[in-house]
This record gives sequence, structure tokens and C-alpha cells, in this order.
Amino acid sequence: MNILVTGGAGFIGSHVVEALLTEGHAITIIDNFDNCYDRQIKVNNIQRALEYSRYRLYEEDILNTDALDKIIQNGNFELIIHLAAKAGVRPSISDPMSYERTNVAGTLSLLEMCRKYKIRRFIFASSSSVYGNNLNVPYVEDEKISLPISPYAATKRSGELLCYNYHYLFDINIYAFRFFTVYGPRQRPDMAIHKFTTLINQNEVVPLFNYGQCKRDFTFITDIVNPLIKSISVMGGFEIINLGGGKTVSTIELVALLEERLGKKAEKQFLPAQPGDAEHTYADIGKAKEILDYEPETSIEQGIDRFFQWYREANRINEFI
Repeated sequence: MNILVTGGAGFIGSHVVEALLTEGHAITIIDNFDNCYDRQIKVNNIQRALEYSRYRLYEEDILNTDALDKIIQNGNFELIIHLAAKAGVRPSISDPMSYERTNVAGTLSLLEMCRKYKIRRFIFASSSSVYGNNLNVPYVEDEKISLPISPYAATKRSGELLCYNYHYLFDINIYAFRFFTVYGPRQRPDMAIHKFTTLINQNEVVPLFNYGQCKRDFTFITDIVNPLIKSISVMGGFEIINLGGGKTVSTIELVALLEERLGKKAEKQFLPAQPGDAEHTYADIGKAKEILDYEPETSIEQGIDRFFQWYREANRINEFI
């Protein structure tokens, strides 16, 4: 297939792109190399993809509608996988307008391109954050979602609603995947496992909000990529699907796992809960099992080991300090 991937140089995007290239698809990516973290990280992410002749990269912003139109008009794309977004709950509270522009207006621009150029398949990366502090766990996709607790969560829910609009009005087949705390090699440096590993390794204080009692459903990167790619061959209609590990781990338990593998104790700082942070996330994955034969394959222990292997190589260290 001829596929456009937005955000294709990011953590999840670069893994999706490599897997698609391995299967023989022609891949075009759009990524603006946002300065929210070191540009070199994304440059490193795409090195393997650059080896493929069926790979094309546009360093462009999805908000540049003129550029977007030219790329898509000439691309003959059969599918758009929309992974580009401004991510993170806490930064969205301090900068909600940019989150709205990228995550809502950007998604709408891509859906408009699907309508205009008759692209009939669209995959949207949503987030477990849309569930807010819902007390009914594990989270089920048909749960009523009306009270997101951060601008980021609100933008992702808005994206889902726009996706349904375009499915209903223009008969575009759309799958919206709610990702649950994805981790693994190439994970962004601001995300918990990467951030805590660096802090512990450098003997710096690890902040534990909600006094270490936040619980997350951690999902290894391949347990996101594999079902997403499988969905391409079966997708039809409109679906919202959870992709999670099916198990929760508290932040204090996570730090204990990191301490064990690093062979050193963390200096912990216990802090109150942060505005916008959900107390827990926990995916009901029954729908993913039914539609995609989904079964998470990587435990948190295995996933951390694989992350550590990448972390050593990426930081050119043989052992931790």
C-alpha cells in the first residue's frame, strides 16, 4: 500500500514506519521535528527508515494546509495513519492553545484531505487520558466520556468525535486507538520510565506525584505497533479500540523495578497529585481481542529490560553509574 504517516519520526511513529517498510509498503512521513525535545532524538529515530527506497520524508507541519494539500494531492495515498500530536498532560495545561491547534485543527485538516482526495481509510492515535478519573475500571470503550481533566485529553476526545463525523458524513473507514502509557526503545525523555531511569542513574531526585500511588497500564511499543498494523487489513466502519497491557503498575512499584535492574536505590520525593493527572489507567482489551486477536506479549519486566538495552546503546554506556 501507499501510506502517509504523520508524526513518523516520533517514538511510536518511527516504530510503525519501520514495521510497515519491512512489510513492503511505500511510506511517506510528515513530521515537523517539534522542539519540545532535542531534535537529534528524532533524527536518530529515522536512521533505519532512511535505508529504504520506498520511504519519503517531509519536514512539515500538519497545520500548513497548503503544504499538506500538495503532499496529499500528489501522493495517491490509500491510508493515512495520524500519529502527529502535541503530547503530555501537564504541558497542555500551561499551553492549551497550541494543543488545540495541533491536535484538533491538525486532525480536522487531515480528515478534510481524506474527504477531498477520497482516501477511504484513516487511523487516529487517541489516548487513555480521555477517560479522565472514571471510577469504572478497567476502562471500556463504550463508557460515557464527558469529563476529561486536561486540555490534552479534551483535544484527543475532540479528535475522536471529528473522526466519527467524517466516517458518518463521508463514509471513511476510521479506527481510533486509545493508547495506554506506551514505553520502550526511543521513548520520549519526558516519559516516566525514561525520565526515572536517567534520574536514578545520575543520582538525582525522582518526583513521585500522588505520593507514588498513580497507577498506569504500561504497554510495550510492539504491543501497540502489531495490532495497529494488523488493523489495516481488517478495518471497516468506525471503531474506538483500547490498546493496553491489561495490567496496572503504580509509580512506586515502577521505581522499585527500575531500582532492581539498575542495582541502586532512588532518592524519592513524594508529592501531591498534579492537576490533570489521572489517578489510574487500566484498559479493558476485550474489543481489541475480538477484532484484532490482540494479546499483549511483553510484561513490564521484559519491557524494561528491552528499554535498558536500548538506553545503554543510545547513551553509549556499557553499565549504569
